[in-house]
Amino acid sequence: MATTILEPEAPAAVLRPLCVDLDGTLVKSDTLVDSLLVLARTRPGRLPALCGRLFRGKAAFKAYVTESVSLDVAHLPYNRKLLQFLQQERARGRAIYLATGADLRLARRVADHLGIFSGVLGSDGATNLTGKRKLDGLRAHLGSEAFDYIGNASPDLPLLAHASEAMVANPSAALRRGLRSRGIVPTRVFEERPHSLRTMLKAVRVHQWAKNLLVFAPMLLAHRFTHGKVLHSFMAFCCFSLSASAAYIVNDMFDIEADRRHAQKRQRPFASGDLSALTGFGIVAVFLALAICGTHYLPFRFGGWLLLYLATTMAYSTYLKRIALVDVLVLSGLYTLRLLGGGAATHTPISHWLSGFSIFLFLSLAIVKRFAELENMRILGSKPNNGRGYLVADIEQIRTFGTASAFAAVVVFANYIGSHDVTILYRHTQWLWLILPLMVLWLCRVWLLASRGELNEDPVVFALTDKMSLVIGAAVGIVAFLAV
Repeated sequence: MATTILEPEAPAAVLRPLCVDLDGTLVKSDTLVDSLLVLARTRPGRLPALCGRLFRGKAAFKAYVTESVSLDVAHLPYNRKLLQFLQQERARGRAIYLATGADLRLARRVADHLGIFSGVLGSDGATNLTGKRKLDGLRAHLGSEAFDYIGNASPDLPLLAHASEAMVANPSAALRRGLRSRGIVPTRVFEERPHSLRTMLKAVRVHQWAKNLLVFAPMLLAHRFTHGKVLHSFMAFCCFSLSASAAYIVNDMFDIEADRRHAQKRQRPFASGDLSALTGFGIVAVFLALAICGTHYLPFRFGGWLLLYLATTMAYSTYLKRIALVDVLVLSGLYTLRLLGGGAATHTPISHWLSGFSIFLFLSLAIVKRFAELENMRILGSKPNNGRGYLVADIEQIRTFGTASAFAAVVVFANYIGSHDVTILYRHTQWLWLILPLMVLWLCRVWLLASRGELNEDPVVFALTDKMSLVIGAAVGIVAFLAV
């Protein structure tokens, strides 16, 4: 421990060592769970061995996980309020110890990165340093010296009870109850988590549900408006929305490390530590259960399309999104699956015209999203680090693929207007030709904004929030009504 010169008038508390927990305290997330998520994504072949390690004890389990992956400690979601306090205390000359149940090697890497700790205590592969064992470890290290402690969960109760000054960071409900029952009043509370309901709504990405309005398209385009079909379309919309939210959560948890290195994505609930991965798995389980239950009230074929959608999204999240071009083909296919699901829910067949049009249109929209990401990186002078398989040098080729696909969709729609099939649904087909320039205007505008680096969200969500897009959409609706 470094020798520190203290001013005579310094309070006695400064002389006491300050001990701080890691998981949930100094870091808002659980480093063990974070490591397991990284392990599942990068080295899934090691997952079967986890059960055997767990039988050897939790300390051995943590040691195996730490050996298997190297968590990026530089981008962990640190509790900024607490970290600032620790830095201030260190500057005043106070000895600070990191005392954690995490594996000692990981704890030391965190300590080396922050550079504010006088010592580190952690699990060593044989002893899981939590609760009473952590208290004994601190006493063995500090002797009879009094200490202050900062924790966040009920296993920290023994240490908080024996600390001269008890402090908490993002305390759990169980810890709050335990402190009240023992009559312990924390002298400091380092709270750095937004409202849980707001955070959960952000995690499920309600705004992305707009994409699932596509399930209404088969019924609307076929002009089959009945109470039963509208109800079935709405139920299909709910099933797809719940499934999509579950898939987004799984995707965010698998991408937790990459998101933490991203300027905007690091604010996502799981990357920022505002929502725990265990809560995320709970939401996924509930949402999938509700979606599957909903399929029992819809035609059997709809359940098949929904399961295919789920399987595809999971494959995309875990592997396919890292293969250039395959990722955009899969994304465009997911849009088409929504159409097929909507058709199955209402017993409405999908025409070859709609299938061809949707494939080219949604492929263009999927590509423009990748193009916009690369364009923003080019403007900022950064390099792709999300493992998508694209390079900034690919940007012009990506633009060619996307714009060609956009105009292929326009050509398919033009051929549809000139076909015999259109006369079955529309009496004044000449009005439909006005939709073509509106389509061209919108598609060209989307690509123009992307080329300027001004398209920063999903193009489908953009279409539902952009004023010009809404005006164009309203014009298309009016033209279609006149054609009927």
